[in-house]
Amino acid sequence: MKEIFDGLDPNREDIGALKTPCYLIDEQKLIRNAEILSSVCSRTGCKILLAQKAFSNYDFYPLLSKYLSGTEASGLFEARLGKEEMPDGEVHVFCAAYREDEFDELLSYADHIVFNSIRQLSCLVAKAKAQGKSIGLRINPECSTQEGHEIYDPCAPGSRLGVTRSVWDREMTPELFSLLDGLHFHTLCEQGSDALEVTLRAFEGKFGDVLPYMKWINMGGGHHITKADYDLEKLIKLISYVRDKWALQVYLEPGEAVALNAGYLLSRVLDIVENGDTKIAILDSSAACHMPDVIEMPYTPPLMNAADAADEPSELRRYRLAGPTCLSGDIIGDYSLENYLKIGDMLIFGDMAIYTTVKNNTFNGMPLPDIYRLKTDGTIERLTKFSYSDFKGRLGR
Repeated sequence: MKEIFDGLDPNREDIGALKTPCYLIDEQKLIRNAEILSSVCSRTGCKILLAQKAFSNYDFYPLLSKYLSGTEASGLFEARLGKEEMPDGEVHVFCAAYREDEFDELLSYADHIVFNSIRQLSCLVAKAKAQGKSIGLRINPECSTQEGHEIYDPCAPGSRLGVTRSVWDREMTPELFSLLDGLHFHTLCEQGSDALEVTLRAFEGKFGDVLPYMKWINMGGGHHITKADYDLEKLIKLISYVRDKWALQVYLEPGEAVALNAGYLLSRVLDIVENGDTKIAILDSSAACHMPDVIEMPYTPPLMNAADAADEPSELRRYRLAGPTCLSGDIIGDYSLENYLKIGDMLIFGDMAIYTTVKNNTFNGMPLPDIYRLKTDGTIERLTKFSYSDFKGRLGR
């Protein structure tokens, strides 16, 4: 766990002076991730896109554009952001259902449009083709590789995401088929290349007869490519296999792998209370508001200077870290700490670049944390300044 915090000195005067809670995004770690992704591209000829649903901090897009081929968007605003802030990159869009009243504007930003159903394909493809867009259809290979995270499993029974082979056989017409340029699947969540191998086998079994007629394939996101134990060589072989067998341009669209372990959430202890044997430190940051995936996933985020519970010499240093909101379940996690906590202590949570700034909220009137950049030269730059107006402005005139 300690490598997550490599290069960050919590005792620096400028870090200690930051008003908490705040996010600190580490530029050097973004570069490290981007270099790994770029090496996959150079070895295979694939193209990798930034999935903005995980990381949309566009101040870093100029940096990332040196390594990535563009952005992936889940709707109109993300597509616009990608077009505006990474203008030389491709903009790919997938949405479970498109609004017809937004579609013309969406086409002004997007290069690739991926449909989720054959019905929407039939309704909107002519307009997209007329504007020269590359057309894709999301496929459901009906192959679940996840355990314990059903909310993130697009192949779960009854999933709304992707066209199954039975629906394809029933609804696809020769006319629509002739308009398709590529197929898209997204089935993984924080998984390795072994899960991709299983998925590819299922995908080929169900749609292998279609691939010779396609120009590209998009293997979606959820690939933990920049994680330390990821089998990169297997990924290279899988991409090369698909590329060579069907002469396809391969796309990947990870979000988490781009910004994995590249950000921190800095927080301070407001109070310490007790309930039975449990010591609870109430922080100025909230799981519900500032790190929603902690509750939704759920998971316990890494904490700088946390001790291994198995080596804990005394229960006195065991704390439950919690947020200040009225939600009883606003719990970040239980931690064993190397030192006793006191009011005002700063705590630093790791891996806080992904699914945080894109998902945070102002429940209970909680302020949005400011965002800072830790530059490669070691200096810190503030990127945002949120205030009461950001809370009030969402709720009325």
